[in-house]
Amino acid sequence: MASTTFLSRTVALRSLALALLVSTGVVRAVTSYANDFADPDYIVSGNFGKNTQAAQNTIIEWAKDSAVGGPWSVTSKPYTPPSGDKHDYMSWSPYWWPDCSEVGNKTELTPEQIWTTCPYKQRDGLFNPDVREINDIGHFESLADAVLYNTLAWSISQDHTYADTAAKFIKTWFLDDATRMNPNLNYGQVKRGPGNSNGTHTGLLDLKCMTKVVNGILILRKTNSLAWPGDMDSGMNTWVKQYIAWLETAQIAIEEQSAANNHGTFFYNQLASLKILLGDFTGARNVTDMYFNGIYMNQIVEGGEQPLEAIRTRPYHYRAYNLAAMITNARLAQYADRNAPSMWNKTTEEGSTIKDALDYAMTISPSASHEDNYAQELYLNVAAVASVYGDPDGKYATFLDQKEPQFVQEPFYLWNQPFAMKEGLAAAPNNTKPNNNASNPKNNNSAMSGRSVNDIGLYTVILSYLVYLLT
Repeated sequence: MASTTFLSRTVALRSLALALLVSTGVVRAVTSYANDFADPDYIVSGNFGKNTQAAQNTIIEWAKDSAVGGPWSVTSKPYTPPSGDKHDYMSWSPYWWPDCSEVGNKTELTPEQIWTTCPYKQRDGLFNPDVREINDIGHFESLADAVLYNTLAWSISQDHTYADTAAKFIKTWFLDDATRMNPNLNYGQVKRGPGNSNGTHTGLLDLKCMTKVVNGILILRKTNSLAWPGDMDSGMNTWVKQYIAWLETAQIAIEEQSAANNHGTFFYNQLASLKILLGDFTGARNVTDMYFNGIYMNQIVEGGEQPLEAIRTRPYHYRAYNLAAMITNARLAQYADRNAPSMWNKTTEEGSTIKDALDYAMTISPSASHEDNYAQELYLNVAAVASVYGDPDGKYATFLDQKEPQFVQEPFYLWNQPFAMKEGLAAAPNNTKPNNNASNPKNNNSAMSGRSVNDIGLYTVILSYLVYLLT
């Protein structure tokens, strides 16, 4: 294991390299984290270490990039739900595929006929691409990210443009009569086929990132943003009350709450955060207590494995996925009642904690299940655990530095403090400026536009020198 001195030196040089990377305009495309909750009090305080400058710059870039394509609305989908009301949210179950082998004239079937006449069969982990023909789920994810990053950018920069953008997106999705979503998920993850038209309990997962929207609204409130007037706040409260009533009484919602795996974990993310939005902190804490005294107790076994996630076709992804939801529940519990016992040290039936689950997941290579493309999903969780439990032997910092050398540039680095300060990570220079030519989030290319060959060449020379220092 790297010595503390070498680790501090290594990460310090990484921070300098990343500061140079930001100043030359190389900014990563927007990443949609599975879920998280950045403490609004910490964000609004602005008490950030200089070591978070690169992360702040990325947040501002991602605020701009995530807003491309907005505002979004459930009424923009090309098909109407069975209710006949486009204001109803709708999606199709992603892992269900048509079997038209017994249907006559199958080569001449229109897509609509396939959806209604062919039986659908589940193929776990294999995503049916045509589900995105109705993309309420993708639009909500885009909305949630845009709201979170734009409110963070507003709090960091005090540029009202970001607050205005976030408020406009919220108003379009939830409040405007012409575009608002009805407060239910009656048609979430419909399983297509003959006679199937209603949503399923798995559709609740579609709005798992409601926590990000709540996070953004809390920031707007606490900063007294002019973009968030009283009528919008009361309108949002009304919508949330109606949605909570549905969450607590609808049969498919009750079924999702009982789900023993990540589905149930994310359900509690939603419900707890929405109660926080209404100022019902006791109710929110009751919700998180229900989770940690309920399904959580059997989610992590001795040694840290998550058996219900490990049996899936993409176990690396699902371990990280459920971890993100568990961490979010712990954060929501702490925010709802700072004087109550912390859930970070809550042990399961077999004596394991969130930290144990993370430590075990870190030992599993994504290559073992051919999931290299999902490797980065764990990094947010590593930073979160390190910020809470500490990192006295440098294990978490070393892991992140080896796996994701740019981790101090990630937005999550901003709110996962004081991990960085404890480890003595170097500050990015204060004069670094966010790049105004960042890449469009619809592609995966790094933002190099507006940069000359000489700039890139200079950057290469500097990085080469840093690599030399690191070896």
